[in-house]
Amino acid sequence: MNETYRMLAEFAQTWGLLYFVAIFAGVLVYALAPSRRDRFDAAARLPLQED
Repeated sequence: MNETYRMLAEFAQTWGLLYFVAIFAGVLVYALAPSRRDRFDAAARLPLQED
């Protein structure tokens, strides 16, 4: 049982780290994509606009 737990823990740590790095990279690509710049600039100005 101890060997199974250790094997599952190592698997979760390794692949969990790779999963979160991939998600982080995907969020960066989404947020920094030039095609979304206008949309994000407009959203940043929303609180400053008067109704």
